[in-house]
Amino acid sequence: MQRFLILVVSTILLLVGCQIQEKPANADSVVATIELPSDRYPETAKHIKEAIQKGETDTCTIDRKGAEKRREGSLKGIPTKKGYDRDEFPMALCSEGGKGADIKYVSPKDNRGAGSYIGNKLERYKDGQRVRISVR
Repeated sequence: MQRFLILVVSTILLLVGCQIQEKPANADSVVATIELPSDRYPETAKHIKEAIQKGETDTCTIDRKGAEKRREGSLKGIPTKKGYDRDEFPMALCSEGGKGADIKYVSPKDNRGAGSYIGNKLERYKDGQRVRISVR
């Protein structure tokens, strides 16, 4: 009887252990690094570098559904400026973005080109995945 109980308890512990391990140990880790070419998008690249130096994170947890609300939060109180876009970092696409993001005025061509470049690179990744944003 005692051997039977030990076998049952051992089996239960094994099954519980297997269930815990179903979630990969690195589920919260960065799955890729997206490098923005500074020679093609110099203003946005400079802004990203400066924002990271000020303490903003270089890690982006993709969350497309919340982007518009975060954009509203990050740009609230930052007036528009003729001939410029308000670039935000972390980006609104990232759950780390939103209120408190670093904002800088940059040319629309540079900002929109960089946004398109990064957006295209992120297409293959799902919401909830984490990527690192860097400048080369």
